[in-house]
Amino acid sequence: MNSAEKHAQTLKAIAQRLGFDFCGIAKAEFLEDEAPRLENWLHRNYQGEMGYLANHFDKRLDPTLLVPGAKTVVSLIYNYYPEKKLPEDPNSIKLAKYAYGEDYHFVIKEKLKTFLEMLREEIGEIDGRAFVDSAPVMERQWAQKAGLGWLGKNSLLLNRKMGSFFFLAELIIDLEAEPDAPLTKDFCGTCTACIDACPTEAIVQPGVVDGSRCISYLTIELKDSIPSEFAGKMENWAFGCDICQDVCPWNRFSKPNREQAFQPHPELAEFTNRDWEEMTEETFRKVFKKSALKRTKYSGLRRNLEFLKLGKPEK
Repeated sequence: MNSAEKHAQTLKAIAQRLGFDFCGIAKAEFLEDEAPRLENWLHRNYQGEMGYLANHFDKRLDPTLLVPGAKTVVSLIYNYYPEKKLPEDPNSIKLAKYAYGEDYHFVIKEKLKTFLEMLREEIGEIDGRAFVDSAPVMERQWAQKAGLGWLGKNSLLLNRKMGSFFFLAELIIDLEAEPDAPLTKDFCGTCTACIDACPTEAIVQPGVVDGSRCISYLTIELKDSIPSEFAGKMENWAFGCDICQDVCPWNRFSKPNREQAFQPHPELAEFTNRDWEEMTEETFRKVFKKSALKRTKYSGLRRNLEFLKLGKPEK
């Protein structure tokens, strides 16, 4: 076994010890195939107000610009599917499952810091950076390149063993490791469940999402008022949206996560629509103290909740 193969084994063993569900390895190189796709997507303004997606175009495609001398991109999958879902019937105010517990950015970033420490203990001094949905890294494309799944019609990474209710994270390191074979097959077949189910018609063609029409964008990223054309189409999602994942046949393979930090706050687990609508800023700060909901702030959540009332028949 050569050193690159040994390093790959070491990376996968550490990933397993830290509770990651899958670990895939790709060679750090320019994503040539992605450049025209990304350019076209930005040209159509599908990023909406997410101006940061147009920044650092070159860094987004070339990991060696993020970590000089980078040789390997390690892609990791971490499950967040809940053991018990919060109410999701048509009349309930809904929250994306990834936001039930503590903010994943911090939970997983800690694991990645530990990962790099363990790697240095095993191998010696290496240079590298950890990423959790936090920098110009095309995480889904790298995960596909590392054999962890394929890009579904909803543009999310799908994994045959666990669907798509997981976080992706990356380590870009200057260590040479044997790459995994990319997954080139598309297992969606003729299924269009996600396209058909999206109430705002955000999936404009297979694999292409107009971000500016996505409920997740409208309830989180958009800072202005939500456009009136979406009134009555939000299906009661107050923060994020899981529709295209909930209808995906591959998510029948989802299993509950084992991460204590992703358990919902006890008060949140008991929330009714009335609790959402009467929530004070004090309650918001207490229940969502460590949550991803802090991103939208109390004022943003109030805006979303008010918007959900539009287009509904008066009682």
